[in-house]
Amino acid sequence: MTLDPLYSVEREFAHPVEGMWHAWTDPAALEQWYRPLDLSVVPGSVTSEVEVGGWWTVAVDVPDHGFVACFYGRYTRIEPLIAVEHTMHFTMSAEEFAARDESGPSHRIVIDFEDRGGATWVRFSQFGELPEGEPDRAKAGMESYFDSLGRFLDQ
Repeated sequence: MTLDPLYSVEREFAHPVEGMWHAWTDPAALEQWYRPLDLSVVPGSVTSEVEVGGWWTVAVDVPDHGFVACFYGRYTRIEPLIAVEHTMHFTMSAEEFAARDESGPSHRIVIDFEDRGGATWVRFSQFGELPEGEPDRAKAGMESYFDSLGRFLDQ
């Protein structure tokens, strides 16, 4: 049985799929763009071990609200240039983030890529449960991440 995602964000970028794959899987690239436009990634917080069972981590500084949003999980599917799937845990606790505590609830993230002859279509889908109203806020946030990705790719 396939469950519907909480939300999906999709966009076509005027960049080759190889560059898009690099942007989503290379730790140095992720550190430059994986955030909403008005926020910043905590330097040194990004990990991306691109293999099934490998870790990914990123922390985003949210200074206006006085916290750091920490995301982490493990890759569960890697199909180069086609798809990445991973678990996603969220915490504001530096200790949980450092420990990569997987005991709490998590979401499933699927990122699909389609080569469109020099351009790339990307879809980010989040599966799991969120309180009412949160999927819309999460989708708006991911739209801003995609804006950040576009700026990064255009550099």
